[in-house]
Amino acid sequence: MASKILVTGGTGYIGSHTVVELQQSGYSVVIVDDLSNSSIEVLANIEKITGVKPEFEQLNLADTAKTDEFFSKHTDIEAIIHFAASKAVGESVQIPLHYYRNNLVSLMNILDCQLKYNISNIVFSSSCTVYGQPDVLPVTEKTPRQDAESPYGNTKRVNEDILSDSIRAYPQIKGIALRYFNPIGAHPSALIGELPLGVPQNLVPFITQAAAGLRGELKVFGDDYDTPDGSAIRDYINVVDLAKAHVVAIERLLTNKNKAGYEIFNLGTGNGYSVLEIVKGFEKVTGVKLNYKIVDRRAGDIVKIWADTSYANEELGWKAETGLEETLLSAWNWEKRVRGIE
Repeated sequence: MASKILVTGGTGYIGSHTVVELQQSGYSVVIVDDLSNSSIEVLANIEKITGVKPEFEQLNLADTAKTDEFFSKHTDIEAIIHFAASKAVGESVQIPLHYYRNNLVSLMNILDCQLKYNISNIVFSSSCTVYGQPDVLPVTEKTPRQDAESPYGNTKRVNEDILSDSIRAYPQIKGIALRYFNPIGAHPSALIGELPLGVPQNLVPFITQAAAGLRGELKVFGDDYDTPDGSAIRDYINVVDLAKAHVVAIERLLTNKNKAGYEIFNLGTGNGYSVLEIVKGFEKVTGVKLNYKIVDRRAGDIVKIWADTSYANEELGWKAETGLEETLLSAWNWEKRVRGIE
């Protein structure tokens, strides 16, 4: 029998790509998602790619009673990948209580159920936001965490603490926190990708929507940063490469290859690209000219960050392999399919 993996937030952007990679690696998957920032149609597209429609339950994991009821019905789950969270930085500043309640309570409910129903393994979706603006680049797993710039970022930091404290107290649980840098792109089939509800908060979906004629001007926030072209620098990782790292992390836990009860890995490419480099790279690979304008810096944005990925590369045997141009093209192919552009 294939091991059954629970993927929370599995109809979302990174979650859906991870479900595909899990199924293609022979795992059985059950998805929990409240569909607050994703679409039920994703399930059919996962099935088109893999030939298997994952089990699905619509549920908000911050609801303690419903979460327990779900786990009581699915007693064959062997591991959990926890993506489900509210994730818009700007929105989190405006409605912090929603973010703390949703993002913290959902993890605590899951951990309670892990203890109650004897589920040992959890992979947690964390973020490089926990590093703030680091003093030294690139960032390693030993780089000190800094105060978060937003309630969203703080929920990632606090959830890491909840997870590490729980694993220390309850050694029957093992966990891996994966700190993502900036996931972009889409599945090469163009059947799943990033489809934010409302105005995109992230650069690449805004670029693709602007190229598709859905958005007016693309705003580049600041050209006076201490970087070669003055725009902010990030480490952009292909979403399929990122998804594959989750499969490796699950296998590590299920086969007891972990070196400690709680482990942390940075998931990036090890390369930093500026906002303007992304804009020009997109124009180059697609032939689409973007209408962009330099505007003032945006509050809360850090200047530059990229990962030292050597620990993940060596310890997990995983490496980001897809180049930036191929990744940007995949994002555009996805956008074109969604919008019906030839």
